[in-house]
Amino acid sequence: MTLAASAKQISPPRAPTLRRAWQKVSPYAYIAPFFTLFAAFGLFPLIYTAFVSLYRVELQTPGDMEWRGLDNYTALLSDEFFWTSLRNTFTIGVLSTVPQLVMALGLAHLLNYRLRGRTFLRTAMLLPYATSVAAATLVFAQLFGRDFGLVNFCLGLVGVGPVDWQTGTVASQIAVSSIVIWRWTGYNALIYLAGMQSIPSELYEAAEMDGASRWRQFFHVTLPGLRPTIVFTVIVSTIGATQLFGEPLLYEGSVSGGISHQYQTLGLYMYEQGWGFFHLGRAAAIAWLMFLLILVLVGVNALVARRRSHKEAGR
Repeated sequence: MTLAASAKQISPPRAPTLRRAWQKVSPYAYIAPFFTLFAAFGLFPLIYTAFVSLYRVELQTPGDMEWRGLDNYTALLSDEFFWTSLRNTFTIGVLSTVPQLVMALGLAHLLNYRLRGRTFLRTAMLLPYATSVAAATLVFAQLFGRDFGLVNFCLGLVGVGPVDWQTGTVASQIAVSSIVIWRWTGYNALIYLAGMQSIPSELYEAAEMDGASRWRQFFHVTLPGLRPTIVFTVIVSTIGATQLFGEPLLYEGSVSGGISHQYQTLGLYMYEQGWGFFHLGRAAAIAWLMFLLILVLVGVNALVARRRSHKEAGR
């Protein structure tokens, strides 16, 4: 009896064991809600879209599915409007991304100085981003009006005739790109500003002691220090340009992207096929082609950035 009582007294308590078990399980419990929501609203729709893209599915009868295999993809590759929307997506992406990032870099460089009202200016940079895309597009549609638009009025003051910003291919793409530039320049400028403020001030002091001007400091200190941030903004802007939908849809209110599809993007083309012509299977195939295109573009950007960094590291 004495030995039994002693064994009971020296048996290890259960509380430390439960605490150690909870310490091992708790990290998974904390991240479980995110992965549950991601599986329900991210992963499952992605897999189901790939499944639907292999069938002929109509919006009126979504339960009737006819196996087509890769016929939806081959039909897209033989459709001239698919290639038109792909070309428009590329041109609008370039017209909106390049000026946007260049202007954002310049604005961030100015805001990095000790200016009066810096807080107000930084807050004002986010106002276009916080504005509704519908409101911004409707305003820009009025500004780019052919007969009474403010842009044509200003062009007339310098002797340029009125431009049809809705039916012209290049003109309409410039107009749509200007909406994207206006909305996202301030957002990217604040990202660049945060990256500039993380660059050590000792580098600027050393460059100034060597007699480097502000321009040389910008090109030889600021830009190299911002390289990871620039790669990030390029990748995010590329993804956004590939998925461009709201601006071209609301610019004229047409899913065809103009009379001759002159600014129809892949997002508009997918919407037209799915909810205009009721071909859900083909719309799902377009969505997956857009996904693959994004993967290719992001991979190319990452590969170029990695090769450039390796090249400079080997100098």
